[in-house]
Amino acid sequence: MSKRVLTGITTTGTPHLGNYVGAIRPAIKASEKDDVESFFFLADYHALVKCDDPARIQRSTLEIAASWLACGLDPEKVYFYRQSDIPEIPELTWLLTCVTAKGLLNRAHAYKAATDDNRGKGDDPDAGVNAGQYMYPVLMAADILLFHANQVPVGRDQIQHIEMARDIGQRFNHLYGSDYFTLPEAVIEDNVATLPGLDGRKMSKSYDNTIPLWLPAKELRKAILGIVTNSQAPGEPKNPDESHIFSIYQAFADPLSTAMMRSEFEKGIAWGEAKELLFGLINKELELKRDSYQTLMGNPSVIEDRLQDGAAKARAIAKDHLEKLRDAVGLRSLRHLKLLSAAADVGATVSAPLRIAKAPYFAQFKDESGKYSFKFFDGDGNILLLGVLFDSPRDAGQAIATIKQQKPLMTDGSGTLAMIDGRVVANLKLSKPDVQAALDLLHALEISRRNAAASRK
Repeated sequence: MSKRVLTGITTTGTPHLGNYVGAIRPAIKASEKDDVESFFFLADYHALVKCDDPARIQRSTLEIAASWLACGLDPEKVYFYRQSDIPEIPELTWLLTCVTAKGLLNRAHAYKAATDDNRGKGDDPDAGVNAGQYMYPVLMAADILLFHANQVPVGRDQIQHIEMARDIGQRFNHLYGSDYFTLPEAVIEDNVATLPGLDGRKMSKSYDNTIPLWLPAKELRKAILGIVTNSQAPGEPKNPDESHIFSIYQAFADPLSTAMMRSEFEKGIAWGEAKELLFGLINKELELKRDSYQTLMGNPSVIEDRLQDGAAKARAIAKDHLEKLRDAVGLRSLRHLKLLSAAADVGATVSAPLRIAKAPYFAQFKDESGKYSFKFFDGDGNILLLGVLFDSPRDAGQAIATIKQQKPLMTDGSGTLAMIDGRVVANLKLSKPDVQAALDLLHALEISRRNAAASRK
């Protein structure tokens, strides 16, 4: 079974070599795996939080889209779209906002840092903080949850946002009694190279020390020759592990070339010669891509077509998912209002409209050991089933789905269990008839929801 991996790229700047090595190149390589469904989107809604220059956002959208395409991203094999072309994202943001605790948002690292800084200055804690900054984690959760993403590659500073997306998704699942959202996992790419910039610090727009990705060859050479080095003379042995030049070189070189360059450093290669070798290596890798980039930049309509095609593919998923979510929260047509007659299948007599909040429901959770499990509750909040521990939320979710479909309950000498392929996946906390009846009712409710949704189409 394939997994879904989602990557967002904020449209506020121009790509540089650090972006290429740390994000673009490894993400494109990962997207070529047969067992991965990749979603790449231009996060232009997120850009509005920190940029109020319309021209800059539009220009950055063009440059970033052209960069990913020029570097080999195949829009036929992935979902490549602009965030603002998916109206289901802001709609889902509102649905999630209505189940998100304010206290959760108060604990977001970025918001806390801003308010703590204001307090340190003696200002109002919320001075200069807009609602977009405060609600950023909910919009990010909508980006992820809408497409059932299993994994989200992020830096360590973004881990909390993924955890918040899990919390929000699980809260929705709990309130509305079904697994409407896949709970994502953060993927930390510790093995991805982080390039030093011109001054030796991490290459970042914040430090103004970047080397733009698509500089013409002459300007690229000039930028590389400007990288700061120490005063060691030609012939004097140099430690490659302390050199910014070597760090950048090994991010572009194969193992054999890296070993040869390491040897040259130990022999005392001159800094000028090392920089020339670095320029030749980088220019060779980017030369053809640079030509493709320039062609794309000269044809914005081609990029727009790619983004619109990607949006259509993505919306095919988003519209179907949001239809189910709208139904779950009660945003339904009145033309087909029906009573919960499906509950009669389990011997219940119902004379009131559907009350989803009282239905049985599953809820996943992460325990203190870092493993994942689930609980199955009745409408009054009593635990019916307690899952065993799983290594991933995906495994726990698959067990839930199988239990819903097959209702594999059995009794052995140790008690009543839920088993799949001979393996115990959950223990019953109440009697088998009670759990069986709850599973039957949940199944009937889901059939009723599907039928109601189909009748509206």
